[in-house]
Amino acid sequence: MKDFEKKIARLEQLAEHMRDTDLPLEKSFEIFEEGITLARSLKKELDELQGKVEVLLNSLEEDESPRTAAFEDQAQNIQP
Repeated sequence: MKDFEKKIARLEQLAEHMRDTDLPLEKSFEIFEEGITLARSLKKELDELQGKVEVLLNSLEEDESPRTAAFEDQAQNIQP
């Protein structure tokens, strides 16, 4: 979780830096690119956490012991 918090802090730093009107275009683009990479990484982590929470909640509804599993593993077990 600390890694996630570090990424959020870095994204906030980048956003603040982008507000600098004296920033050269090339540097702005580099910062923007880093921000997009961080945002995608954070979204992926949040999606994984959401999947684990859903699995946990589903196991509680089924009167099973609470457990977590990789969301992808659970998704593969669902039959259409």
